[in-house]
Amino acid sequence: MRAENRHTTAWQKVGALLRLLLEPIRRNGGFFFFMYLLGLVCGWIEAPLGYKKEMYPNTYWELFLDLYVISVLLALLPLRLRRFVRALLYIFFYGMAVVDVFCYVNFNSLFSPSMLLLIGETTSRESGEFLKEYVHWRLLSTPLVWVLVVLVAHIAKLLGLRKVREKFSHIQLTELFWTCCGGAVLVLLIVCGIVTAGNKAATWRLLRFERIGDVEHESTQQHTCARLYTPVHRLIFSIRSNQLIARQVVKLVAAKERAVVDSCDYRTPSIVLVIGESYNRHHSGLYDYEKATTPYQSERARTDNLIPFTDVVAPWNLTSYAFKLLFSLYCVGDEGEWCDYPMFPTIFRKAGYQVTFLTNQFLPQAKEAIYDFSGGFFLNNPELSRSMFDVRNDKLHPFDSGLLADYDRLEREGRLAENKLVIFHLMGQHMAYKSRYPKGRRIFKDYDYKHRKDLEHKDIRILSNYDNATLYNDSVVNQIIRRFEEQPAVVIYLSDHGEECYDGILNKAGRQHTAVIDARLAHEEFEIPFWIWCSKSFVREHSDIFNRIAEAKDRPFMTDALPHLLLSLAGISTPSYQERRDILSPQYDAKRPRILKMQTDYNQLNTKK
Repeated sequence: MRAENRHTTAWQKVGALLRLLLEPIRRNGGFFFFMYLLGLVCGWIEAPLGYKKEMYPNTYWELFLDLYVISVLLALLPLRLRRFVRALLYIFFYGMAVVDVFCYVNFNSLFSPSMLLLIGETTSRESGEFLKEYVHWRLLSTPLVWVLVVLVAHIAKLLGLRKVREKFSHIQLTELFWTCCGGAVLVLLIVCGIVTAGNKAATWRLLRFERIGDVEHESTQQHTCARLYTPVHRLIFSIRSNQLIARQVVKLVAAKERAVVDSCDYRTPSIVLVIGESYNRHHSGLYDYEKATTPYQSERARTDNLIPFTDVVAPWNLTSYAFKLLFSLYCVGDEGEWCDYPMFPTIFRKAGYQVTFLTNQFLPQAKEAIYDFSGGFFLNNPELSRSMFDVRNDKLHPFDSGLLADYDRLEREGRLAENKLVIFHLMGQHMAYKSRYPKGRRIFKDYDYKHRKDLEHKDIRILSNYDNATLYNDSVVNQIIRRFEEQPAVVIYLSDHGEECYDGILNKAGRQHTAVIDARLAHEEFEIPFWIWCSKSFVREHSDIFNRIAEAKDRPFMTDALPHLLLSLAGISTPSYQERRDILSPQYDAKRPRILKMQTDYNQLNTKK
């Protein structure tokens, strides 16, 4: 009898424990049900914007686990305080759901760090104009109505809760029933923990990074990066990203104040920097690619003072990292971080140059990925932007030729100074390649690649689109040069980084962010086109500089040192200038390690094919 009693007592304890597991849901039944439904509705609506254009597959499991943890915390509170906290959570969760789906409906984007930044910088007048334009009754015909349906149903349930309780108060459920329900909760919690452990760890890792660049780099790891599957997760991520941005902005503002110019002789009145995007040098006719993708550049290299450099690499295969190092006077290996140094446009402005920035990518906008947010925040911060640029464009264009129209308008309006630095930032060959050139400019057809027996038809189509985007880029760059042919000018072209595009070994397009940097990867993703063109009048006046450019074309170079070359061309004397980084200087350090992604010395790789 004693053993039987002990056995009975043990089962009673197990039953009590299982019922205890159910208690958080029982005490917060309405909260748990409607918040679970709200999370699913948001996931169903926004599925087309998910990875692989589908809802996060573990949403059902992870949402259950998250809401259970919240319910446990609520259950620990006294009843009156619990009701108050639940009310606050309702306001917060429904509010974020409305905002997130509103962004999906109006901007085809989920809530992001850029949106949070834009909200923080919006004035009351701009807020009023925004609400007038976007908040209207037509929203009830959009998927946003389903969030409102859940809200209305929840309010109706809360209002009728007492009557429901009275109606079903006579129903008495057995202890066995609640024990079974508790057992089901235990099984669900175990399954949820196993299924979602990877994403929980990835989310924790993503939110613990101390640099926005690391956040961006983590976001490129498609298979291991955290899936921020609810509006609340995206808000937390946005707050964290903006915190990291704010730290670097403080440093950049301090560095701006330290920028000093001793003198300037304006030896090059017009300096033009053209920054391309995702340009694989080995798809350039200028560098002996099999297709004539650069007829204008190739012709100018033969007849018109365009000098291609043969050994240039980018320090990163991420736009944001590459841009920060392009603009900062920091070079890889210097003390501190990139944000501890002044930006070269700030130096140019202090020297008396007018600086114009025409970008087709980095403008603040709601539908902005973390990559553009990370790469463009220092260009779009109001204080930093004012310190760097006199003139900027205010809208993006379907194609890069739109920037030419922006420049022509400035010229017609007489807004360009004699001594000027003009920066064109192109979309170039950024994915998706078929969107980077007008339909009528499709010159390379699929049958032009019939010799590529190693590729499927869909791959050949991507390859031909890339080459057509490269051909179109050539025409845009040529038009930029034409606008400076009649003045003493120097035009420098480079890409932010390279791009995989069916090299015959990997046979993929895009970039391999998780890969170890070997010779093949460096060949495709870090080797970039780089050339300098000089107008005839500039060559006549500064034949010595032109000769130095010609002599330097085979020197090894990494684009983080570009600002020092620009300062030299302008004749700017500043303590920030490092002569050993200037590729035109006799003191240039040609043996400098060229460290890719802060880990691999390009000089030690055998990339020659």
